[in-house]
Amino acid sequence: MMNRILVPFAFTLFLSFTISCNRSADEPPNILLIMVDDLGFSDFGCYGSEIKTPNIDELAQSGLRFTQFYNTAKCHSSRVSLLSGLYCTQAGDESLSRATTIAKVVAEAGYFTTMAGKWHLHQEPTDFGFQRYWGHLSGATDFFHGDSTFRLNGEPWDGFDDGFYTTDANVDYSIKFLDEALESGKPFFHYIAFNAPHYPLQAPLKDIENYLGTYSKGWDQIREARFNKQQQLGIFPESMDLPPIPEHMQEWSSLTPDQQEFESFRMSVYAAMVDRVDQNIGRLLIYLEEKGVKDETLIMICSDNGGCPFERSRNLDIPPWEGGSFLLYDASWATVSNTPLRHYKQTQHEGGISSPLIVSWPGKIKKPGSLEHSAGHLIDIMATCLDVSGGVYPQRDGVEPLQGKSLVPLFEGREREGHDQLYFRFGSCRAIRQGDWKVVSFYGANWELYNIVNDRVEQIDLAEEYPEKVEELSALWHKMAEQTDLLPEKARLPVKELPASNTNREWHRPELVEDWVSPLEP
Repeated sequence: MMNRILVPFAFTLFLSFTISCNRSADEPPNILLIMVDDLGFSDFGCYGSEIKTPNIDELAQSGLRFTQFYNTAKCHSSRVSLLSGLYCTQAGDESLSRATTIAKVVAEAGYFTTMAGKWHLHQEPTDFGFQRYWGHLSGATDFFHGDSTFRLNGEPWDGFDDGFYTTDANVDYSIKFLDEALESGKPFFHYIAFNAPHYPLQAPLKDIENYLGTYSKGWDQIREARFNKQQQLGIFPESMDLPPIPEHMQEWSSLTPDQQEFESFRMSVYAAMVDRVDQNIGRLLIYLEEKGVKDETLIMICSDNGGCPFERSRNLDIPPWEGGSFLLYDASWATVSNTPLRHYKQTQHEGGISSPLIVSWPGKIKKPGSLEHSAGHLIDIMATCLDVSGGVYPQRDGVEPLQGKSLVPLFEGREREGHDQLYFRFGSCRAIRQGDWKVVSFYGANWELYNIVNDRVEQIDLAEEYPEKVEELSALWHKMAEQTDLLPEKARLPVKELPASNTNREWHRPELVEDWVSPLEP
């Protein structure tokens, strides 16, 4: 395995022996697309977190941050939309049978196409336009031991040595592939799909130790501190109030000392995973700088959904710095991850479908360090890559029409023609946003209506006050589900005439603490 020394990018010096691969200004840029997994809206420092993410924060400071960027609220469907520029079922779901991919299109435009990390779709990346691939085909993996789905360029790979950690290895292979790309003389399109911080929560002990004690003050105070920082950063207005914690959560002060210790510990592991992602992004930035290509590279960092609330922990006798452990956090810390948005992964409320997008493109961002408050979606990434690469989306039978729209005008400080509406669906959770308005159904319950501009945190349901708007938008959802997303009839039945429960049986298992013994020295 390659050297894994992790040095923050902000403190590196440009090396005198740099290999310059500069191209002229009118040539298409390299594209580095980074997706993290199950990371909530507020989990990067530049979005409010106390987690140390200096490399990502530096990219935000020199680039652009979106405050209303949308995903599909689920791992595989977000990857479909990211790669295809289509809604998930429209694209053929995991099979991508009615879609092409960014990799295919930009390869035809002369790019060297590579990928590292989590695939979570059918077949393999090398079947969809990627010329190099290392990673796992599974939706989640043991970060220390891996699994049987790891592949290197289409062949099984099992090089899990004692120093193996999936997040590090993603960048080891990214650097290897980028070496090949730069040697080819072609611009590169590299997609790195980190599995972190998706469960199981596993991180090297030295990273976990950096956060021990940070969360002992509890989720109430951490959430409030994040929100205050978000207001200082301009992500939310000073006049806005932080919503109360959801009814399904306990006040931190009501927990027993053992429960508080357990909760503080597992959030420390989560933070360590996010920190380790940032360290590895720092390694990648150092590499680009040393090769002299950072200034010619468009970098985009996004997440596939909001924080994950599901409590599925097991193997609590194994510490999370060892393979075989299987720790999660639950909906309480997921509420903190999504500060101040409502609900989580799978749901189509803002906490499930809104997450960071950071864009860095030296010399091309009109207002470096600024915030972009207009709405965007993962379906826009394909259109953006086409715009900058010169790639041409295929107009042929068997490939659905592109849904996304380029984000490049926003990078340049111009207005863009936004979407008439944005459609959302996973399982029985549904939503559609049109202008200021959004209707959303929680696991098939009654439609709720929010003025999303005035009430981004979805606290005031206006469905009874504006029934005609509910009827209009719910009809639009059904139209798009049938005609655009090509959703089967059984998946678009009317919602149930029942109020939302606003909780889920998998969100909490307080009895778990009885099976947990701290692996730390007293």
